[in-house]
Amino acid sequence: MMIEVLKSKIHCARVTEANLNYMGSITIDEDLLDAARMIPGEKVYIADNNNGERFETYIIKGERGSGKICLNGAAARKVQPDDIIIIMSFALMDFEEAKTYQPALVFPDPATNRVP
Repeated sequence: MMIEVLKSKIHCARVTEANLNYMGSITIDEDLLDAARMIPGEKVYIADNNNGERFETYIIKGERGSGKICLNGAAARKVQPDDIIIIMSFALMDFEEAKTYQPALVFPDPATNRVP
């Protein structure tokens, strides 16, 4: 049996930008992607702590070291700059493998979005 489990989470990142005029996605600093074991094109689930919005999109790689977290396209209507969001990805795993799997959990600095 396969089950869907949390693979990676960037917890309490600060939205730095919302760009309505860009084709949909979320741009994430490459340092955060590496720390969270996420890749460009990967589907992610976003939860906004400020307004309760929850939605899915996909990742675009942002400039390394920039701290950039930018929601693009339609997703830009669901957040405001300075909102605090949780970015999660999930993976299908065999039930036995999932019992011992340890997700990548990243807690960026709230002021800079950089990995401590």
